[in-house]
Amino acid sequence: MLFKNEVQETFKASTWKEANQKLIAKMLAEYMYEDMIFPEIISSENHRHVYELVISSGKKYQYQAEPRLFNSFDVKWWTIEKVGNETSSEAESAIELLVDLQEIIGMSPETTGHLIKELNATLIADAHLMTESSKTSDELLNTDYAEIEGFMKGHPWITYNKGRIGFGYDDYLAYAPEHQQEIRLSWIAVHHKLASFQSVEGLTYQDLLEKELSKEERESFTGEVLRAGYDPSEYYFLPVHDWQWKNTLIQNFPEELAYGSIIPLAEGKDKYLPQQSIRTFVNRSSKEKYHVKLPMSILNTLVYRGLPAERTLIAPKVTQLIKGIYDQDAFLKEDCRVILPGENASINVDQKHYTAVKDAPYQYLEMLGTIWRESIYNYLEEGEQAVTLAALLHEDHDGKPFIKSAVEASGLKTDEWMQQFFKVVMDPLLHYLYQYGTVFSPHGQNTIIVLKDAKPHRLAIKDFVDDVNVTDQKFPELDGLTDELKSVLRTEPPEGLTQFIFTGLFICHLRYLSHILENHQLLSEETFWRLLAESIHDYQDRFPQLEKRFELFDFFKPEMTKLCLNRNRMVDYGYADGDDRPHASEFGTVTNALAQYKEAAKR
Repeated sequence: MLFKNEVQETFKASTWKEANQKLIAKMLAEYMYEDMIFPEIISSENHRHVYELVISSGKKYQYQAEPRLFNSFDVKWWTIEKVGNETSSEAESAIELLVDLQEIIGMSPETTGHLIKELNATLIADAHLMTESSKTSDELLNTDYAEIEGFMKGHPWITYNKGRIGFGYDDYLAYAPEHQQEIRLSWIAVHHKLASFQSVEGLTYQDLLEKELSKEERESFTGEVLRAGYDPSEYYFLPVHDWQWKNTLIQNFPEELAYGSIIPLAEGKDKYLPQQSIRTFVNRSSKEKYHVKLPMSILNTLVYRGLPAERTLIAPKVTQLIKGIYDQDAFLKEDCRVILPGENASINVDQKHYTAVKDAPYQYLEMLGTIWRESIYNYLEEGEQAVTLAALLHEDHDGKPFIKSAVEASGLKTDEWMQQFFKVVMDPLLHYLYQYGTVFSPHGQNTIIVLKDAKPHRLAIKDFVDDVNVTDQKFPELDGLTDELKSVLRTEPPEGLTQFIFTGLFICHLRYLSHILENHQLLSEETFWRLLAESIHDYQDRFPQLEKRFELFDFFKPEMTKLCLNRNRMVDYGYADGDDRPHASEFGTVTNALAQYKEAAKR
C-alpha cells in the first residue's frame, strides 16, 4: 500500500494529540487577538488568567493564558480543557474547535469546509516535523542557510499555515521544505510571441543562460527545439517545477503545446532545495548560481503561490530602484552594509485566453514565469552565517530556542544581543522609509539576519517585487519613479506605509520573539520593546533633518489599525476566486506598546 510506512510512523495518537493541542492554543490566541472570540476571565493568579469560552449551554473551553503587550495572548497548550455539564477532558481536536466556532465567528459552511482541509494538512505537516529526526538549536546555529529553512514550522500567526491546497500526500513528501528533498527543475522553451524577458542593465538573456546552464545543457535544449522543427533563436528557455508542469501547465496550455509555442525540453542537471515559501529554490549544485522563484498554483496561507504577471515584468526594474538608492547612500552602503540580493532577470508568460477575460481569477494570470534572484552566498564574507528571521522563532525538539543558542554562543547578555539585533535590523529599514519613502515587508521569511560569531552583524532583505511599496506623499527622492513602476508598486498613505514595518515585523514576528524570550526567562517583554524603541530613537537622533518624516511615519502612536490575517480567510474573503490577491483585513485597533517610549527622543 502506498505510503503505509510513512503513515504508520507519523500518525500516532500521542503525536497527533500534541500537534492538535498546540494548534488549538495558537487558534485561541490568534482569534482572541483578531477579536473573533471573546472568552471571559474566570480566575487569575499572578500574570496568568484562566479563560472560559462558552460554545453552548453544555460545552465550553477553559484554558490558562498570559496577556501580552500589543493585545496579544500566550495560551498554554497543555492547560486547555473541554468542559461539559458534568464532564471535563483535555481538548484534543483543532478541527472540533473550528466547527464549534463556526457560528460564533460567523464562517460560512463553504469556508469552514475548506478550512477543515487546510487545518488537517497543517496538522499532518506538524506531526511530521514532530516525528522526524531534527537538529538541536545548537546544531542549527552552524547549519547552512538553505538547510535551516527545512526545520521551520511555518507562519507564526496564520493558523492554517501549511494548508497547501493542491498537494497530494506524494507531493507533500516530495516538495514540502520540511522534507528537504533536493529536486531537479525541468526546462521548457517558450516562443517569443508568448514570453517576455526582462533583466537589469548589463545582463542579457545569453549571459543568463551561460550562467545557469552548462554548454552541454544549452546544446541539448537547442537540439530539442530543432528536432521539433522550430528555430531555437525564437524561443526562451526557462525552468518549471514538475508539480506545476503536470498539474497546471499541461492542462492550461494544451493549444500552445500542440502548435509548438511551448516545447518541453528536459530536466536540468543542477539540484535545488525548496525554501519556506515552497516556490523559491536554492541551487545546491552551485551556490553562486541564482536562487530561482517559480509559480506553483497551490493555495497556501492566503494566496495562490503563482508569480503575478505585472510584478514579474518589472522585477528587474524594482531591483534597480532599490539598489540605485543603496549605491548613492553612504549610510546604507558603508555603515549598514545592507545586503540586497537582486531579482536580476525574469520571464513572464501569459495564457492568452485567461488574459482576455475581464476580471479573470488572479490564479490564472500567474501560472508560468521565472524570477532569478542573486544568491545570498555571493554576499557573505568570511565568518558570516545567514539565517532568516523565522529561525529566531524556532524551538527544537527539547524546547530550546534557536535564539538562546545564539545568545549563549555570542558571549553577550540577552539585552546586549537584542540591542545589537535591533540596530542591525532597524537602521536600514528606517532609512529606506524615512529618507526615501520606500518600504519592504520585513516579515520573518523575507528578512535575513547575518550573524558573525553568533552576533547580529548585517541585514539582508529579499523579495523586492512582491513586497516593495512607496509613499503617496510628494518626496523629491521619488521624482524619478517611472509611471510603469508607480502603476504596479503599491503607493500607500503614511500609516499604511508604516504598517509594513509595524505589522510585518513588530506584530508578525517580534511579538512572538518577545514571548519566547519571556517564557525562557531570557528577557522581559517590557525590556524587549524598550530596546526596540531606543533603536528607533537612536536612528532619529542621527538624522534630525528628517524630523517631519518621523512624525509622518510614526511608530509611537497610542493605537494603530489592527491588520488581521486569519480573519481575512475566515470571515472577510473566504475562498472566493477573485481577480486580485486578498490583502490583510483591517479590524479595530491594536494598543501600541511603543507609545510609552515616544518621549525618549528628548532624553
